[in-house]
Amino acid sequence: MYFVYVLRSLKNGRLYVGQTVNLERRLEEHNSGRSKYTSATTPFELVYFENKTNRIEAIERERELKSGRGRAWLKIQLARTVA
Repeated sequence: MYFVYVLRSLKNGRLYVGQTVNLERRLEEHNSGRSKYTSATTPFELVYFENKTNRIEAIERERELKSGRGRAWLKIQLARTVA
């Protein structure tokens, strides 16, 4: 099983989208600064994730969420969870 996940930086509020097979480990890697791209904006909170059956599906969904339409959809979804 693969996960597509969205993290929010508690430092600057920006979102980070990724995919992994081990969600807990990956969140810990981001928060410990072991992920080069996100190390300057730690800590992170997990705000959204989806299960995918294989890596191809996870990569495709990750790309979709990083697109303009995907970011707009994600903004709506995250607003619903807060309200």
